[in-house]
Amino acid sequence: TEWAARVAVHRERRPGSWRTAETCDLVPLLSEGGAPLLIDCLSLWLTDAMDSVGAWDDAVWAEGGEKALRERVRELTEAVRGARRTVVAVSNEVGSGIVPATASGRRYRDELGRLNAAFASECEQVVLVVAGQAVVLRG
Repeated sequence: TEWAARVAVHRERRPGSWRTAETCDLVPLLSEGGAPLLIDCLSLWLTDAMDSVGAWDDAVWAEGGEKALRERVRELTEAVRGARRTVVAVSNEVGSGIVPATASGRRYRDELGRLNAAFASECEQVVLVVAGQAVVLRG
């Protein structure tokens, strides 16, 4: 109930002119031309991608999950490279804090760092926002 209320508030704050696609299938959206695209957020995309390849299970990860995730990230970064529209992507930075106690938490932290670096390498501008303050890393 609490999560549904948070999502509802988030949806209500969007301007009425926005077209919203609540999806983790970003490659087709990046392939389309048109209005600017806001991706909110890459960390949710990664969670979905890790779920889909069984990344939380060490055996599945070792037996092909890691390779499958790398392929998903490659497809996404190629799609952003070829995008013909303005793309703004939001992501979290989880590697600057405490090292997670669990193997799956560390895997997520490491994979999000890899995804952020790969995605950022395809972008004209990269901005880090900490405590509401923006630092342009490239731009």
